[in-house]
Amino acid sequence: MTTPHLSQELASFASNLKAADIPNDVMNRAEDLLVDWFGSAIAGKGSRPVETITQFAQNMGGFDASHAGPAEILVTRKTSSPFLAAMANAAASHVAEQDDVHNGSVFHPATVVFPPALACAQAIGASGEDLLVAAIAGYEVGIRVGEFLGRSHYKVFHTTGTAGTLAAAAAVGKLLKLNPKQMLHAFGSAGTQSAGLWEFLRDAADSKQLHTAHAAATGLMSAYLAHAGFTGAEHILEGKQGLAAGMSSDSDPSKLTDRLGSRWALAETSFKYYASCRHTHPAADALLQVMLTNKLVPSDIIKVDTLVHQGAIDVLGPVTDPATVHQSKFSMGTVLALVAHYQFAGLQEFDQHFHDEEICVFRERVFMTLDPEVDSSYPQRWIGKVKVHLKNGKILDGRVDEPKGDPGNTLSRAEITDKAMRLAAFSGGASPIEMKKAIDLLWNIRNQAKIGFLLPPQ
Repeated sequence: MTTPHLSQELASFASNLKAADIPNDVMNRAEDLLVDWFGSAIAGKGSRPVETITQFAQNMGGFDASHAGPAEILVTRKTSSPFLAAMANAAASHVAEQDDVHNGSVFHPATVVFPPALACAQAIGASGEDLLVAAIAGYEVGIRVGEFLGRSHYKVFHTTGTAGTLAAAAAVGKLLKLNPKQMLHAFGSAGTQSAGLWEFLRDAADSKQLHTAHAAATGLMSAYLAHAGFTGAEHILEGKQGLAAGMSSDSDPSKLTDRLGSRWALAETSFKYYASCRHTHPAADALLQVMLTNKLVPSDIIKVDTLVHQGAIDVLGPVTDPATVHQSKFSMGTVLALVAHYQFAGLQEFDQHFHDEEICVFRERVFMTLDPEVDSSYPQRWIGKVKVHLKNGKILDGRVDEPKGDPGNTLSRAEITDKAMRLAAFSGGASPIEMKKAIDLLWNIRNQAKIGFLLPPQ
């Protein structure tokens, strides 16, 4: 009996995918995710880690006004090589904590798929339809790799940085028309460079943006190298010394090829409503539900118990006294405090209030407790449960089965547009007129014969 070659099956799927294979609603969803990603990328302008990585990219690129590169760096309106543009745009789109997430894989696809795909598409003159098909290939591969690596992987590794390398390789490889064998080699090169550890959260370090920058650029490089004949490990995912062997104790190889071509994992991806780690969203929604239903104000509350899955404890637990805006987005107490006081935890709320005395006081009243139901449902479902203890002695229970932004509680196209406009306004990365023009173009991307620049140069 022949042993299935799962890495090859996944690579062949990505290589052979055609627009005609993809249902129209999945193509529409890809457009939604593209617009949503664009807003997050513009929101990165002005962030110190993003500006540092972007400056590095521009310095390494050697491009100036007299020697323009073929790919666009969104936050500077300058151009560079596809490799460096992918790096800069991936860093930019993962700092506001508003980019999308796939629940089952605990993976942020957009930030590692669209930057390298856009950079490559601009460089080779690909069509809008080509870009969407490539992005879908990236989502389908990256999500399945994240699911394959399992919960043990996520406890230590930032899946967006690890599985993200293969997602980026699949997207760019599709644009470069890699055959199945070449795509497999691209996966091998991408997988051997997978990286990203959660330790940075303890120090409020800048590594999260480096993870996405590295994954996007590494994936792009791997695809271009494979196109040139460079080879990679052919069993990089499931091999005896492959990705799972080194990074997981509960990997499930069946996840790699789960219903390829019939189950569209991209359509399962969620939008982020709050500007914080997705692990905080279910509890934030549940707390808000209790407060609005019972007409509570923050001073009515003496304690909030959030009933969570182990992944939330692993990621959020180390953040006890957030020192920066970005670190505060990984503090369950801070997020719930902002929601309690402002009914929202957006960029403005974090930037202006994360260290306010009343927010810090409320933060210390929020606790996380492992809940068997929530934990057993995760990561397929991210249930929000809270117990809200009041000064009058009452304890109120809140529950949300689908947080705002999940596929069953999704954002409309109008809400996606408004979110992107709001993100750009906050960062000053583009004017309302520039954003409207770019977003209109992206909503009609399938009609574009050739992908050009999204923003005018400055």
